[in-house]
Amino acid sequence: MNRRDRLRELDLLRFAAAMAVVLYHFTGFGGSGPWPEPAREVFPGLGEVTRYGYLGVDLFFMISGFVILMSAWDRGPGEFGISRVTRLMPAYWASVLLGAAVYLVFGLGKGVPGLVVPNLTMLQAGLGLRNVDAVYWTLWIELHFYFLVALLAARGITYRSCLAFMAAWLLLGVFADEAENKFLQVMLVPTWSPYFIAGMALYLVHRFGPTLLLWGYVAAAWLLATHWAAWRTDVAFQGADETAAAAAVAGIFLVMILVATGRLAWLRWRGLTVLGALTYPLYLTHSQIALPLLDRAYPALDRWTALALVTAVSLLAAYAMYRLVERPGQAWLRRRLRDSLAALRSAPERERPAKRADGAPPAVPAPRPAAAELVGTAGRPGGAG
Repeated sequence: MNRRDRLRELDLLRFAAAMAVVLYHFTGFGGSGPWPEPAREVFPGLGEVTRYGYLGVDLFFMISGFVILMSAWDRGPGEFGISRVTRLMPAYWASVLLGAAVYLVFGLGKGVPGLVVPNLTMLQAGLGLRNVDAVYWTLWIELHFYFLVALLAARGITYRSCLAFMAAWLLLGVFADEAENKFLQVMLVPTWSPYFIAGMALYLVHRFGPTLLLWGYVAAAWLLATHWAAWRTDVAFQGADETAAAAAVAGIFLVMILVATGRLAWLRWRGLTVLGALTYPLYLTHSQIALPLLDRAYPALDRWTALALVTAVSLLAAYAMYRLVERPGQAWLRRRLRDSLAALRSAPERERPAKRADGAPPAVPAPRPAAAELVGTAGRPGGAG
């Protein structure tokens, strides 16, 4: 199969997913947010549609399964880890510090000093601490996926190993939920894993061509994803219609199938790459930017003008973060992490004794006596001292 180096259609989908989340927070969220009232009450008509924007996260996870497997192919766990750290951390650190600044300057948000340091590690959810920004919860789910893929990379990523990995993950996730095994539920995230598994299977379709077995993986993942999407309408997103959520999940799977089979290859506009670059910083910063901006702009401006303003400023801030933080930060971090990995790989050679010129085995120094032996020798007749 003729594969292009960059799938610009995925850039478009990532940006669409980010904008769905942005509109959900700005117009469809039913809880407290950047507006004086819940966003869904400020935009009652629009909010009935954008309340389903949270499903942009589902699309994110499925794209991640596709892209992360593509990124990890032919890489060991070290190279894969470097690619993930350099991709995630510079913009993430900037986002956490932005949340701290918003709290210190305006007294808004959750960027309290006691939360900033643990949030900088991206491990706060595992420690039972709050996120500086609510959107960080998805990064914790992603980290679970990255850890599992790193284990796969250590084993060696091949077509066959991917099939075994996906089958084990899918089935063990169902078994963990049935057994109510907390450890396995945490490790395997069965409520979200169908999206990652489907994304991986569709990457294999893209790379090697479709087979009945791969479509079987996609179908099984779709059924599980639909089940959990309906479950979330009663748990995390109460009031959402489960039929609408199921239809959205089917749409997500359909559009990703179109990507995997090359049906969207006509989307080649170079500007889509820029939209893809904006996705991550836009996702990380829009909520923090909206807090002080809408606190001062609304109701001085009407709701539609205020919405246009906060959306435009969020996009501009995302572009600035991409150019000023992400690109230089990733380049700086990538060089140093690669140097560290190279030093780690060469460490055994440096620690091994050098060969003698005559070809004989290197001399091994005699072990030094332990301190207790020296003390005992000193106390005996004829001993030291």
